[in-house]
Amino acid sequence: MLHKQKTLTAAAYHDQSLVPIYSRHAMQEPIPKYELPPGELDPEAAYNLIHDELMLDGNARLNLATFVTTWMEPQAEKLMAETFDKNMIDKDEYPFTAMLEERCVNIVSHLFHAPGTGVGASAIGSSEAVMLAGMAFKWRWRERMRALVKPTDKPNIVMGNNVQVVWEKFARYWEVEPRYIEMEPGQYTITPEAVLNAVDENTICVVAILGVTYTGEFEPVEAIHEALVGHNAKTGQDIPIHVDAASGGFVAPFLQPDLKWDFRLPLVKSINVSGHKYGLVYPGVGWVVWRSQEELPEELIFHVNYLGGDMPTFTLNFSRPGNQIVGQYYNFLRLGRQGYTQVMRSMQDTAVYLSSEIEKLGTFELLSRGDTIPVFAFNLKNSDRYTVFDLSEKLREHGWQVPAYTMPPKVEKLAVMRICVREGFSRNLADMLLADLKTAVAYFENQKEFKSPHLGRHGKVHKNC
Repeated sequence: MLHKQKTLTAAAYHDQSLVPIYSRHAMQEPIPKYELPPGELDPEAAYNLIHDELMLDGNARLNLATFVTTWMEPQAEKLMAETFDKNMIDKDEYPFTAMLEERCVNIVSHLFHAPGTGVGASAIGSSEAVMLAGMAFKWRWRERMRALVKPTDKPNIVMGNNVQVVWEKFARYWEVEPRYIEMEPGQYTITPEAVLNAVDENTICVVAILGVTYTGEFEPVEAIHEALVGHNAKTGQDIPIHVDAASGGFVAPFLQPDLKWDFRLPLVKSINVSGHKYGLVYPGVGWVVWRSQEELPEELIFHVNYLGGDMPTFTLNFSRPGNQIVGQYYNFLRLGRQGYTQVMRSMQDTAVYLSSEIEKLGTFELLSRGDTIPVFAFNLKNSDRYTVFDLSEKLREHGWQVPAYTMPPKVEKLAVMRICVREGFSRNLADMLLADLKTAVAYFENQKEFKSPHLGRHGKVHKNC
């Protein structure tokens, strides 16, 4: 964008400048917002300028919209601060950081019952992890089709229209036809029957979600697996499954250990999980693991001669900080299986308690209860005068960030609120939120003449976390 220098009015001058009022001389002159300052600032002055503006952000601990971790132990924060400067890609220069990454891959693989040595990679959240898994499926499908001397120009991927937006990005960027299974009223996960109606020989994989963004529900991975086993045997096809466990992958092994959704099911070839969600690490680290080495095509792995050594790599990104890996390993080492179980159980108990208390108000209907991952969604039974969007805005007056959004197509008339319970959200905070929600409901109930500006709103579908 081109900018022309011009004489500014006083109001415009202030609009384009930071005008602090501090006693120190270095802070008495306005600082340009969109250009480099002409000279240096005292480091404390620069800190204060930025710190003051960031005070207007929402309180991350009260942000119930996000799945992403907003609290870690001080010792974890210290370790992460000490390793900000380590570039994860420099494996020869930082071999012990690389070793921690390898340990984490194996821990995640074993947690998901991989049959052998862990095969996987760290990623920038589940977004990059999904892209890597999708690429592997497309390459493997293309190999199968070429072996059968069949066309390779029309790959498709089968998934619900409840997927996170990164799957839509994958399909568009890598030219794979997305075959969406639509949600139905009262049914917010895909079903085995719908999957079988959508797949064919050009299907690179079926995506099943362990922790749907909208409601927190688990899709029936084992039932989908059994349906595909029968389908593959009948047709001679070889349609695999990818499990998007971004939200549930660090919950189910501890709270539902007998639930079969992972590599115990032979058709599950890869899984992604977000370390920065219920892996309990600050953003953004994700993991992708494969069932075995043969599921990861060799031609996707690059061998880079970088900083003195051969470096095999399968990533879309290059340089990134190693401190997120360190934070993840700290949690694995610090908590262990028992600790993760206790943390997940505590969050689940809080979610179930809060959803039950909200249901008792009589004003809302629950779509889920927080008894899978500690996330639940609910809607107003009667939206004739006010809506969940109004309640969401009212709660912001108390500092709470509780999202309101519409559901996917075919059920988009249903507007809901969702609450993500994370570590650091205590029962006491839950009671405070409940009290403020009651106050918000009472406010709108007592405003007999109030007519919501959001009535009839069918805004953008909520696709992100």
